[in-house]
Amino acid sequence: MLGICRGRRKFLAASLTILFVPAIMWIYLFAGSFEDGKPVSLSPLESQPHSPRYTASSQRERESLEVRVREVEEENRVLRKQLSLVQSRGPAHHRGNHSKTYSMEEGTGDSESLRAGIVAGNSSECGQQPAVEKCETIHVAIVCAGYNASRDVVTLVKSVLFHRRNPLHFHLIADAIAKQILATLFQTWMVPAVRIDFYDADELKSEVSWIPNKHYSGIYGLMKLVLTKTLPSNLERVIVLDTDITFATDIAELWAVFHKFKGQQVLGLVENQSDWYLGNLWKNHRPWPALGRGYNTGVILLLLDKLRKMKWEQMWRLTAERELMSMLSTSLADQDIFNAVIKQNPFLVYQLPCFWNVQLSDHTRSEQCYRDVSDLKVIHWNSPKKLRVKNKHVEFFRNLYLTFLEYDGNLLRRELFGCPSEADVNSENLQKQLSELDEDDLCYEFRRERFTVHRTHLYFLHYEYEPASDNTDVTLVAQLSMDRLQMLEAICKHWEGPISLALYLSDAEAQQFLRYAQGSEVLMSRHNVGYHIVYKEGQFYPVNLLRNVAMKHISTPYMFLSDIDFLPMYGLYEYLRKSVIQLDLANTKKALIVPAFETLRYRLSFPKSKAELLSMLDMGTLFTFRYHVWTKGHAPTNFAKWRTATTPYRVEWEADFEPYVVVRKDCPEYDRRFVGFGWNKVAHIMELDAQEYEFTVLPNAYMIHMPHAPSFDITKFRSNKQYRICLKTLKEEFQQDMSRHYGFAALKYLTAENNS
Repeated sequence: MLGICRGRRKFLAASLTILFVPAIMWIYLFAGSFEDGKPVSLSPLESQPHSPRYTASSQRERESLEVRVREVEEENRVLRKQLSLVQSRGPAHHRGNHSKTYSMEEGTGDSESLRAGIVAGNSSECGQQPAVEKCETIHVAIVCAGYNASRDVVTLVKSVLFHRRNPLHFHLIADAIAKQILATLFQTWMVPAVRIDFYDADELKSEVSWIPNKHYSGIYGLMKLVLTKTLPSNLERVIVLDTDITFATDIAELWAVFHKFKGQQVLGLVENQSDWYLGNLWKNHRPWPALGRGYNTGVILLLLDKLRKMKWEQMWRLTAERELMSMLSTSLADQDIFNAVIKQNPFLVYQLPCFWNVQLSDHTRSEQCYRDVSDLKVIHWNSPKKLRVKNKHVEFFRNLYLTFLEYDGNLLRRELFGCPSEADVNSENLQKQLSELDEDDLCYEFRRERFTVHRTHLYFLHYEYEPASDNTDVTLVAQLSMDRLQMLEAICKHWEGPISLALYLSDAEAQQFLRYAQGSEVLMSRHNVGYHIVYKEGQFYPVNLLRNVAMKHISTPYMFLSDIDFLPMYGLYEYLRKSVIQLDLANTKKALIVPAFETLRYRLSFPKSKAELLSMLDMGTLFTFRYHVWTKGHAPTNFAKWRTATTPYRVEWEADFEPYVVVRKDCPEYDRRFVGFGWNKVAHIMELDAQEYEFTVLPNAYMIHMPHAPSFDITKFRSNKQYRICLKTLKEEFQQDMSRHYGFAALKYLTAENNS
């Protein structure tokens, strides 16, 4: 009813204004157009310069009157537009839609500019906010803990980077897991004019652990309360965001709102758009105290310097202690405490227009925050249901979110022209290395790939590993692309131990993989598999980089260097752990060889024992790996001896030897110059031999290669002569590097290559 009355008053006021203002103005103009009872022309064409009445002052008066007439006409045009808007929304009030009233009441201390923004459609261009200086750094704080939240942060950051035109400084309050993931991600992302600082969330637990919290965010959901104490003392203001936020505009627009704070306003918040704090959601619902509907803390503007002077720490602690005596715990984490403080001190808050935090949880009034796409500023998926939330425009919001979710992050490495960037040692070294390459070299692209920094997201899914008490654990290491995804379930069934996988995917493919994994009971039941996403960039498959990423992030003392196309024999994991002890791998430089076989059949009854495998070999169902196309790769394994061997036996290195081995985690990395197809494993085995590793064949171990379509890289190798020439050149350069590094002992590799 109140909304209807307000609407009628506005309609009446606008109507009277349109009717009377022009009339009054024309009376004024008409009266002012007479001088000594005679009319004075307003038209410059009718003015007579030679007339005694014609003076410079009268000319200026006429010109000012003409300007005023045009101003009045423009004001009338705007008033008519406002009147038409009120009329068009009149029936909505009768239907109970109070969107106009709700929006008008937002933005404390700034209702006039807010009304102008609503009339103009909340567009960025029409906002009268003070401009943020071109190179002013915008500070953003985010609390992030765990594997899932780390993924969410990436999407949030993408949406901010997409729209931003200012340098950014992210302050990440992160646990050990999130720090490891995000530090690697940003280090390899190398986005210009972006700085990242981490703050140990685990050290802050004692500050808030005394507060019982029922919210699914757990203890980390309370850490925004201690930002004044956590963030640097010289940091005056910061935008605080939840991880489930998506930006639809330049964050500088939100940063500019700080200039609107007046008096003791130190918190910028959007009103909560659900009925939670009204206490009417169910019988005996008793929320924490709040001012009206309360405020949502998914987006917060904090004036840190003033909050510190107000003794914010003491303020929120005393409030929390008092309320917990009756409430016993928080239901919405930090939000409950923020609202209880605001209830007692309403002068602290500057109410942001609700388009700065459109809350997409069930049963909210979020639809009243926008009328058009251009109205949207920030979308907040603040329901546990996330993308499955109920909203009549949820499909649009979901598509907007998915756009950033699958957006190529490499495209966000944009320079901010005119803004000086902090010196980045890694970036400078990369530029120096690239500048030393000859772009006219026919193998330039091969050489360049060695220095390409690929964006890397470690532990894309939840990972748990309990170290073995006997210190003999072995991790299976492999790499893959999207076309080998179907092998994952089979490998998990064959290998019960920990696995470290590097996946070479685009941003969109990473999301396809996520959906695939979350829909697989086999994969979801395994928490000891580390999935590390290396994002696509360049024209080659960086096979050895992928292997190095997977090797680097194992949690066991030993690793089995395999390929994704191989299925290990049942029980190989336990067999290798016993072999590690038997052959004293901890104290000797050994590489334990697992003999490799292959089948040409897509459906194979996998042999459950060595005897069964030998029978299948004799029948022609299985073959030694690549015996018909690349015999030299595995011939030194001596399969004839293996058939009857009952104890491990030593073999010598030979040219082009590339077995699959078990080694200690401190073994050398793969050489990154080899990309795509050819010599990637051969070079690694050669370096193991140069470092005097002893190659020992395990008598009761085996693995079988499963058939698949040829990879794109092997097709290029076979069809492209220049590809083969460059590979030969890289081989020769690698051998020369080996000779320089390992001296006289490495000369045998040159000799062996010449004889092969």
